[in-house]
Amino acid sequence: MLNRVVGLGVEAPATEADVDEALQAMGVDVTLYLAVAPRARPAALPEWLRARGLEPGWGWMVFRRDVKPPAPAATNLRVVEVDTIAHAQAFGRVVRTSFELPEAIEPRLARIRHAGWRCWIAFDGDEPAGAGALFAADGVAYLGFAATLRAHRGKGAQSALLAVRIRTAAELGCDIVITETGERRGDRLSNSYRNILRAGFTEDATTANWLGRA
Repeated sequence: MLNRVVGLGVEAPATEADVDEALQAMGVDVTLYLAVAPRARPAALPEWLRARGLEPGWGWMVFRRDVKPPAPAATNLRVVEVDTIAHAQAFGRVVRTSFELPEAIEPRLARIRHAGWRCWIAFDGDEPAGAGALFAADGVAYLGFAATLRAHRGKGAQSALLAVRIRTAAELGCDIVITETGERRGDRLSNSYRNILRAGFTEDATTANWLGRA
């Protein structure tokens, strides 16, 4: 999921040449996702992707809410903002481990706050349990990098991390908060899906992910 093409056909209608350029830029022998936003144009874009060997994958539901204060999160975990090297390293480790990503990416995750992200960790005692981040621009806050280590799931980490990031979005002068997670599969909701709805978000639209296999 980290090898992703995003934004195609959003600002202006895409062309087949744009599709080819995007795929070529990803390189050969790479498994990737090409995201097709709900408002992406033209309508023929999925047909072009299918013709190039891509197939529909698991889409992402996009959620939004205003910045009114969220309900208090019921948890015994302690949430702190990342402001030290040790915290940054713990953030990278939690995200990398939770998503079973390659170890090589951990230092990059630890540095995302230098690219404009604000990051938080939920601690169970002195042990890092969960993580989450916020990026704000033009009055919109995007919440990403939500991760909880398997041993600490069910302790309210993500509800607490959602709450602190929503409050921070309001402090930053944002009007809208956006986040996303995997779309519904049948009648089953993931824990992430439930946590997001519980935090006052509403379903907005689904971003289709087209899978290109190496």
